[in-house]
Amino acid sequence: MKNKKILLISILFILVFIGVTYYLFLPAINIHSPGFWAYLLMIVLMVSITKLLVSIDYKTGYLKKRAYNSSWKIGYLIAGIIFIGILAVNFILCPVFQSSNYSKRIKINEDGDFNTEVKEVDFDTIPLLDKDSSSKLGDRVMGEMTDLVSQFYVSSLYTQINYNNEVVRVTPLEYSGIIKYFTNHKEGIKGYIIVNSVDGKSNLVKLEKGMKYMPSAMFSEDLNRKLRFSYPTEIFGQANFELDNDGNPYWIVPTIKYSGVGLREEISGVVILDPITGNSKKYKVSDIPTWVDHVYNASLILQQVDDWGIYKHGFLNSLFGQKNVVVTTDGYNYLTMDDDVYLYTGITSVASDESNVGFILCNMRTKETTYYQVPGAEEYSAMESAKGQVQQMNYTSTFPLLINLQGRPTYLISLKDNAGLVKMYAFVDVQNYQRVVVTDSAKGINEAARNYLMTNPIVDNNQMLKKEITIKSVYTSMIDGNTYYYFIDSDDKKYRASIKIDDKYLPFISVGNVLSISYNVEDEVTEILKIVR
Repeated sequence: MKNKKILLISILFILVFIGVTYYLFLPAINIHSPGFWAYLLMIVLMVSITKLLVSIDYKTGYLKKRAYNSSWKIGYLIAGIIFIGILAVNFILCPVFQSSNYSKRIKINEDGDFNTEVKEVDFDTIPLLDKDSSSKLGDRVMGEMTDLVSQFYVSSLYTQINYNNEVVRVTPLEYSGIIKYFTNHKEGIKGYIIVNSVDGKSNLVKLEKGMKYMPSAMFSEDLNRKLRFSYPTEIFGQANFELDNDGNPYWIVPTIKYSGVGLREEISGVVILDPITGNSKKYKVSDIPTWVDHVYNASLILQQVDDWGIYKHGFLNSLFGQKNVVVTTDGYNYLTMDDDVYLYTGITSVASDESNVGFILCNMRTKETTYYQVPGAEEYSAMESAKGQVQQMNYTSTFPLLINLQGRPTYLISLKDNAGLVKMYAFVDVQNYQRVVVTDSAKGINEAARNYLMTNPIVDNNQMLKKEITIKSVYTSMIDGNTYYYFIDSDDKKYRASIKIDDKYLPFISVGNVLSISYNVEDEVTEILKIVR
């Protein structure tokens, strides 16, 4: 009778253990999830231990040897079957045998044309602030809110989105500890921070109704617990905080599918959850609303592009011949085009020779990816080149933004001081990273671009205009360490030419000389791009 009571208590204990551990660890009930098998093995271990406890001879106080051996043998057998099974299935599905499937995880258009497909840069919409700078601005705003700063802290998410044609980073507030949760959870978190990535304007947006389903919340209001209880079999990716076109906050949570156990990760859809009401809806990839910007995370995109570059000619070639084997560079950035956010990263040879063979742009909502074959400097070489222009200042360099500057691929880099403030803008030619011009950020991005173009004029022979001028007067000026020549011709029209156009001929031009010049646009002061002697 006593043994039966012990057995019932043991079964009840195991059920409680299963319930409590599920509530705490929230594993997906899905055979493709590594977390599910870890959870199952934990239960097997607990069952084995419980079986030992009920096998004690209470007359002698000793454990029965046969029961001891039986408990661990069964536990070892189940664990062994699970381990060997997962190992065997994953071995069959690994790149050694499935290199073709790995290379096709992402479909890449390899016929991209940079000049026609990437629009000319608009400096009024380009995101000049990176995540680190945005975070400092957001923290500053929070520090000014004395009624909130003691109760909440600013999340480190800072998701970059295209919000009503403005490039911004958004991040929610979070409960500042357990006690602050209990004192504030009835009203929820009534605000999020939005930082304009172009001009740095930042403010705290206050909500009429507070957000309750958050990562820092507890019990049933915990975001992960809310998702798990609503979708027990789904494997979730990293949640992103975004806004719809009306400024309403939502959690965008990708759902993941694997081949085997944890192999060949792919996004199957997203769950969009309202943090205020807790209402959620699952969407297939093809049905996701267009205001959503982040469905695929950067690490997954980079992983899939690497598989495309490494395995497209087979597994053996990836190890030995390595013909046409390419990989992504060690960094990435985001661009915004046509109301979508795109991931940019360079493509380099597996030999890592500090140069790129091209780059890719990937739509973070649709995964539509295009490869542009534009050989040039690897991003970190360009960053070092930019820092080298002002090495005495010991500035740090942000990862470059790739822009189309008058039809030419160009890196735009921000140089920051130790406080994280942007002090200078650097423009670096992608195909020749020694062509670099650094300008004080106080002059503005448009003046920085103008300074670069004056120093390194981009010549398009198909669009250039030509004329002959007779020099009436000549003047020189030094701007940011570069010499410029200013001419007035016999018709009293003004021209300017950088010394870099022809440093052997320009210093000897004098009044009365007749010059054959080329230029793009006739302006108040026309920029000379080429001089024919």
